[in-house]
Amino acid sequence: MTTAVDLFAGAGGFSQGARAAGVHVAWAANHWPTAVQWHAANHPETAHACQDLQQCDFREAPRHDILLASPACQGHSKARGTDKPHHDAQRSTAWAVITCAEVHRPQAVVVENVPEFTDWTLYPAWCAAMHALGYALNPMVVDAADHGVPQHRRRLFVVATRSKSPVQLRLQLREHMPIGSFIDWTAGRWLPIERAGRSSRTLQRVANGRARFGVRFVMPYYGSGSGLTGRSIDRPLGTVTTRARWGLVDGDQMRMLSASEARGAMGFPADYRLPAQPAQALHLLGNAVCPPVAADIVSALMGAV
Repeated sequence: MTTAVDLFAGAGGFSQGARAAGVHVAWAANHWPTAVQWHAANHPETAHACQDLQQCDFREAPRHDILLASPACQGHSKARGTDKPHHDAQRSTAWAVITCAEVHRPQAVVVENVPEFTDWTLYPAWCAAMHALGYALNPMVVDAADHGVPQHRRRLFVVATRSKSPVQLRLQLREHMPIGSFIDWTAGRWLPIERAGRSSRTLQRVANGRARFGVRFVMPYYGSGSGLTGRSIDRPLGTVTTRARWGLVDGDQMRMLSASEARGAMGFPADYRLPAQPAQALHLLGNAVCPPVAADIVSALMGAV
């Protein structure tokens, strides 16, 4: 059986997708105990390590065919705001991928990050290190909505293979799924739209959304996504973040997207276990890889190498 390890495993989206593709994830690691706890709850067949992967002795990891990794994206993402000194430390987590690949030399490496990863000052050096280890690289940007996930989420996947030329993956494109496919309009704590303290910007978004979409629609509660108009429930959601960002409007009431709905928006199965605390669950989900995307990439990779 093809085996994999999952670095910066987080909520386990990469592992879930690999498992769906028929790959056994033998080992997963993350520095955050909560992430390791919930990854283990959903993947009990996988061995786990909780540690700073920049300090890891990768000889402790098992031999594997595919290395999956999602190093920190916060230092690269446009959503981070003004660049700060700690972003250098976050960007440097990508070097752990090089270290693990040098120790084990797996047949393939798949690295997920935001598209801005390629703008990193040290990205050419990172690629050069991978080339020096014998890997040919195929960086590609994939939108999760094109793989049956009810969310527009553009992410970079660097597919590295021990081959003379980069492997070109033939990814099957799927029908876009609408927001309405995962929302439970009967659940949650709804509040009146017209209430004391409601910001004028929120009220303007509601008014614009009503004019464009009717009584039911989704809108960003903060940030600039979907502007001031919201979006129809007949199209995919915008990017799920690590904070409760998306508001649901139904007539004269509204509430935030729940953690279970965010799980559906990310393409995780309904029985995938999450922390009871919504903030922790959303943090894990907002940083995760969408499992259907991971499954399609790993499946295509296995068919190409």
